[in-house]
Amino acid sequence: MDTKLLGDPGRRVVGAKQTVKALNKDQVQTVFVAEDADLRVTGPIIAKCKEKGVELVKVPTMSELGAACSIQVGAAVAAILKDS
Repeated sequence: MDTKLLGDPGRRVVGAKQTVKALNKDQVQTVFVAEDADLRVTGPIIAKCKEKGVELVKVPTMSELGAACSIQVGAAVAAILKDS
């Protein structure tokens, strides 16, 4: 899955809390998780993706994921939302 869609603020959410909210509302198409993020943050999200059958993509670093989301800081988790 291409990370280019993460640059569109209308199609994505960034951060663990926002991703969990969107997962709970069945609004997520794909979740991106940084491999260097704390497992206490990403573990529950990975489990929720498996439970709901949501595509999970691993990104090597938080800084790479943050850059893909067009933000100045690293991100542990981001998600592309389903088309409305």
